[in-house]
Amino acid sequence: MSDAGKPQHPPSATLAQSLGDYLKPRALIMLLLGFSAGLPFYMIYQNLSLWLAEAGVDKGEIGLFAWTGLAFSFKFVWAPAVDRTPIPVLEKYVGRRRAWMAAAQIGVAATLVAMSFADPQRNLYYVAAVAVAMAFAAATQDIAIDAWRIEAANDAEQGVMAAMYQYGYRVAIMVAGAGALIVADTVNWSAAYQFMALLMGVGLATSLFAPKVEVRRYEPPPRANFAETVSRSVIGPFRDFFSRYGVHAMVILLFIALFRIPDFVMGYMTGPLYIDLGYDKTTIGAIRSGAGLFATLGGVFLGGLMVARLDIKQCLLFGVVSQSATNLIYSWLALADVSAGNLALAVITDNIAYGAAGTILIAYMSQLTNTAFTATQYALFSSFYALPGKFVGGFSGFAVEAIGFAWFFAMTAAIGVPALILLFFLRFSERKFTRESPAPEPAREPAAPPS
Repeated sequence: MSDAGKPQHPPSATLAQSLGDYLKPRALIMLLLGFSAGLPFYMIYQNLSLWLAEAGVDKGEIGLFAWTGLAFSFKFVWAPAVDRTPIPVLEKYVGRRRAWMAAAQIGVAATLVAMSFADPQRNLYYVAAVAVAMAFAAATQDIAIDAWRIEAANDAEQGVMAAMYQYGYRVAIMVAGAGALIVADTVNWSAAYQFMALLMGVGLATSLFAPKVEVRRYEPPPRANFAETVSRSVIGPFRDFFSRYGVHAMVILLFIALFRIPDFVMGYMTGPLYIDLGYDKTTIGAIRSGAGLFATLGGVFLGGLMVARLDIKQCLLFGVVSQSATNLIYSWLALADVSAGNLALAVITDNIAYGAAGTILIAYMSQLTNTAFTATQYALFSSFYALPGKFVGGFSGFAVEAIGFAWFFAMTAAIGVPALILLFFLRFSERKFTRESPAPEPAREPAAPPS
C-alpha cells in the first residue's frame, strides 16, 4: 500500500494524538461495520449453542455445529470473486467494496429470518443448513469489510481501525448476547433471530454511504482467456505473498493458524457450561454482554494502544500468553460455587484477553497484505487463523463428555504452547519482512479514476 499523502504519527506521538485517531470519520464508520459483522457471528455460535442445549440436543452434536464456522476458514476460496467480480447495478453507484458488503448483509438478514422458523427438536438438519448459509453470508461480509478497512487506512492507522472494528463487534455482542437472550426469554428464539435480522439494516446503511476507497480497478483486461483470468485473480495473490516472504511465508501462516486456537476450541462449550451449572439466560446475557462487553472493549483498547506504541512482536507475545492463561479460569468456574460473581469474574478476565489478542492479530495480518490483492490475501490469513481451531472445536462436545468441563478448559490452555514456541522463530524470520511488493503491471491493473 502506498502511504503517500497519508499522515502517520511518529513513535513519539502523544497519547492525545493517538486517542484522536479514534474520532476520525473512517474510524467511526469502522465501528458501524464492526457492529454489522458481530451480529451474525454471535447468533451462529454462542446463542445457537444455548438454544440447542436448552432444546436438549446432545453435547456431541452441539459441538459439531462449530464446523459451520468452516465457512470463515475457507473464505479465501471465494475471496478472489470479491476482489474481481462486479455486483450488477449496485457497483456502478457505490463501488465494489461497498456493493459486496451490502449484498452479503442482505444475505445475512435473510438467513437470520430463515433461522427464526427452525425447530431444533424436530429438524436439526434444517438448523444446520441455515447455520451454514448464514456463516457463508457472514464470511463474505467479513471479506468485503476487511478489504475496505485495509484500503481505507495506512499501516500506522491499522491498529485504530482494528480496534474500532472490535468495538463495533463487541457492541453487537452485547446486543446479540443480552438483547437476543432477553427477547428469547420473554418471547421466544424465533423473535430473537428476527430482531437481529432487523438490526442488520445498520450495516446495510453504512455500506451504502461509507466512502469509496478502492485504490485501483480490479477487472481483468478485456478478452482475457479463462486460464489468464484464474492466474491473475486466484493464483496471483498467493504467488505475490510467497514471493515477498519466501520460506518465511510458511512460518507466518503456521503462527497465524495457531495464534487463536485456544479460544476457538473452548468457545463453543462456554454456553453449555453455563446451562449445566444452572445459570438462566437472563443472567448469562446480563453478565456476558454487560460486564463482559466492557471488559472486551477495555481489551480492544489495550490491544489498539499496544499496536500503536509497541513493537508488533511484543504485542503478539502478550496475545499468545494471555489467551491461554485466561482459559484456565473456566476450569475454576466449572468447580466453583454457582454465583453471579464467579461467572462475572470468569467472563471479565477472559474477555479482556480476547479483545486485546483479537485487535493485535487483526493489525498484524493487515500489515502483511498487498493492496493489489487486499481481499484475497487478508482472507487467506484470516482463514488460516480460524481453520485449525474450528476443526478441532467440532470435537469439543465429545471431549467434554469424556473428561468433563474442568479438564477440557485446562486442555485448551495447554494447546496454546505451540504458538508461543513458534513466536520465537517468527521473531527471527520477520526481520526480512516488508509489506511493499512490485506494483502490478499498469496494463493489467489500471489506476482507478478519482472518486
